[in-house]
Amino acid sequence: MDVNVQALLVQGDSDAPKAIHQGSLGDRVYEALLSQIISLKIAPGSRISIDALVREFGVSQTPIRAALIRLEGVGLVVKTHNIGYSAAPMPSRQRFEEMFDLRLMLEPYLAARAAERLSNGLREELARIAAAMAEPPGDDVKLAYGKFALQDARFHSWIANHAANELAAEALSRLHAHTHLFRLRFHSHLTEGAIKEHAEIVAALSSGDPERARDAMASHILQSRARMEPHFVSLESAA
Repeated sequence: MDVNVQALLVQGDSDAPKAIHQGSLGDRVYEALLSQIISLKIAPGSRISIDALVREFGVSQTPIRAALIRLEGVGLVVKTHNIGYSAAPMPSRQRFEEMFDLRLMLEPYLAARAAERLSNGLREELARIAAAMAEPPGDDVKLAYGKFALQDARFHSWIANHAANELAAEALSRLHAHTHLFRLRFHSHLTEGAIKEHAEIVAALSSGDPERARDAMASHILQSRARMEPHFVSLESAA
């Protein structure tokens, strides 16, 4: 299998609390499934068989169903009555364009507000989040790509949630933009560019300069849009 789920199973102390093992296993199954969807091993629109995943992952239905519910919550999985789960269709080119338009309206503003409000402790926390994204991937490239998509979403959400504008942060979170965008193209250059731009955002926020933070975030979104633009064209051609 492309994502080595067996290697993800918890092998901790058997005397540890059961809930800890279940929680860790649930997260790992979720990450593995998300990686398969983002890397398009599970194609957009295709049915997802729980029984097949039980056999492939070597786990019970419980963590798989929990992962599918979480994936439904971020818009990557669709549940249809009397049919079951399937991978969500790929959003249209117009939808992706609108995602970037809304991000350009919201995120530079949120970054500027966050720059004015972050304590030294929070700046260090943000730097740690960004540093984790720059760590070398493991042997399973697709799993690493899925994890990066989650970390990318966390990075942007963290900034939005520390900007003291709850409504704007909620509007951004409802887009689930990051997980959908990473489905457009499975390639390392997407992560490499984001890592460099995130470092610039962290430096701007750490400086406490709202204009610098606004510009760094706007630049990142525009560069991300430029990286994705060729794949918008491919998406439109396939429609």
